[in-house]
Amino acid sequence: MTRSLTVEYQHIPVMLEEVLHELDPQRGEIVCDCTLGGAGHTVELAKRVAPDGLSIGIDQDDMALAAAERRFATEVGEANHRFLKGNFEHLDDLLLQASVSEVDCFLFDIGVSSPQLDIPERGFSYHEDAPLDMRMDPGNNTLTAAEVINHYNEADLTRILRVYGDEPCAPRIARAVCKTRATRPIRTTLELVDVIKEAMPAAKRRAKHPARKTFQALRIEVNHELDALERGLEAAARWAAPGGRICVISYHSLEDRIVKHVFGELSRGCTCPPDLPVCVCGNVPVLDVKTRRPLVAGEEELEANPRARSAKMRVAVKREDASLPNGM
Repeated sequence: MTRSLTVEYQHIPVMLEEVLHELDPQRGEIVCDCTLGGAGHTVELAKRVAPDGLSIGIDQDDMALAAAERRFATEVGEANHRFLKGNFEHLDDLLLQASVSEVDCFLFDIGVSSPQLDIPERGFSYHEDAPLDMRMDPGNNTLTAAEVINHYNEADLTRILRVYGDEPCAPRIARAVCKTRATRPIRTTLELVDVIKEAMPAAKRRAKHPARKTFQALRIEVNHELDALERGLEAAARWAAPGGRICVISYHSLEDRIVKHVFGELSRGCTCPPDLPVCVCGNVPVLDVKTRRPLVAGEEELEANPRARSAKMRVAVKREDASLPNGM
């Protein structure tokens, strides 16, 4: 019997102390958690801005939104909040819905949440059998992992596994998938795991779970995560108040590179050759980057929450004199 999707949406907030220190939310401020999840971070942020401030939470998962409402009612009932369904790639539209003019603190905790991993029906886990789904928002996304596995050509599968999963065996896995689906569709998570294991050399099977990188790549492809991240960060820079803080926690190198790139681009000044008498590029810095190297979880947290092991945090602050470049 499958587990009900109405089970409590548990969430252990990653690097919570670091988030609170870097965002430093103050009473009366507006905070926006762009990845609400089970509201672990948001509850603590709300406590610090209540009762006059506003906590905005964004998530594309109905279960997360419902769990966050329950948690707020019991833990911070006095806090003003507004939870909105959507993806942070549409942050402009969502903040218009929230009727705010600017935001003091933004948090992005990127990646799949623990409840999505733990509930087999969602299809994110390679440990339990379930339909190959992996959609974070099933109501608005028709592309599933099964569609990708059974209909993408071998070259596209290889590219996805190599780029999004950093999978060295990408060509072998893609070839095995295409060979298998020629006789029968691959419909479930464990059917795919079996194909991956057969495709890999014996030595690779004994390392970390052989399907880990493939499942990561499929999840990113199904949910268009990397494009959404770049658009969301650029929108956050637009909406941040002067002195506003933007904190991003990522979990693999692709995400971290995007955060570093966007922060870097928005912190650059003039790029004209030094011998030009006047600036013609028009570039002005919008953000000040606080973390040249990403922050990581401490040993005590890693013992309590192993999923924090791959977490990297980057932080930027909106300049007081900032004006965004054209097209941002």
